[in-house]
Amino acid sequence: MKQELSEFVLFLWQYVKTRLLNFGQNFEQVKDVIVAFLVVKRGKYSSSFLNTSFLILVGAAVIGAPIIAENNSFSSLFEIKQSKYQANVVAYSPYENSLSTVISVKPRDKVENYTVIEGDTLALIAKKYDVSIDTIKWANNIKSDEIKINQVLKIPPVTGVVHKVVSGDNIYTIAKKYKTEAQNIVNFPFNDFSDLDTFSLAVGQTLFVPNGVIEEEKPKFMGSQYVAQVVPGVRGSSNFIWPTGGIITQYPVWYHMALDIANASMPAILASDTGTVTFAGCVQYGYGCHIIIDHANGFQTLYGHISSFNVSTGQAVSQGQAIGVMGSTGRSTGTHLHFEVRSGGVLQNPLTYLK
Repeated sequence: MKQELSEFVLFLWQYVKTRLLNFGQNFEQVKDVIVAFLVVKRGKYSSSFLNTSFLILVGAAVIGAPIIAENNSFSSLFEIKQSKYQANVVAYSPYENSLSTVISVKPRDKVENYTVIEGDTLALIAKKYDVSIDTIKWANNIKSDEIKINQVLKIPPVTGVVHKVVSGDNIYTIAKKYKTEAQNIVNFPFNDFSDLDTFSLAVGQTLFVPNGVIEEEKPKFMGSQYVAQVVPGVRGSSNFIWPTGGIITQYPVWYHMALDIANASMPAILASDTGTVTFAGCVQYGYGCHIIIDHANGFQTLYGHISSFNVSTGQAVSQGQAIGVMGSTGRSTGTHLHFEVRSGGVLQNPLTYLK
């Protein structure tokens, strides 16, 4: 009897060990798909996922600790040398490591309160928070440039208008009210929507309208050069050419380091430089149908929200070659091209290479 019980316990131990190891291998195969799904859903399921994951991890730790201890040595894990860490935030990309984004300063996701001190001016405060003077005026209903010591000012996270949603509002009416594009509202990562498919809003929620204006709209300047309409195939200050023609509806900002070029006629999209296609496909959200080209010199370009493409992964393309057609797939509110330039995997300002 004792021998049979011992054999049963040994069998059970081997069985549990085998099942856990198989589970770990299967989890490794599907975890990337799960992570990519959660990224495109922008936190819609993060709360329930984290709670479930915590319970699974606790159970796995209780059952699997003896197995892990038997097969692995942890002594090396405690030999950690002190080091200095760079305070950079790296945004995850589900496609490949070369498409990671490095942001040197933690972005602000809400309105902050600032108490005016002696010597402050609206210009100094605006510079400190990297927003326009008008943005602070609109948020605090200030008509002049005068502020007082100990006055508490509301500072929005981005240049533009802070809007409280009322019944009947949608991103299109709000964009029209503040003389901007609906896509700019969708691009801001800290705006939430009741439905990611329709971009519906909840009454009473706070919505940030980047680059929105309450007064008469002012021309947008990039440095000393006014940029409005672009022509495809024109070479910039580098070897890159403009990938399509139309109106620039959003310029590069910290949360959207790309150019949005809109054109209702849905023109062709051109390869900005010679290279090899490393991705050509579609996802439901995010970039939608998009193409990534590696230019074999440390640079990559991405062409997002296209309606169709006529190239495939691994295909070599030449500069100026038509690779697709402008569209409105993925996280998009209208026909436009989302164009990115990356160097060493880090997002660059495309205007640096195109103007």
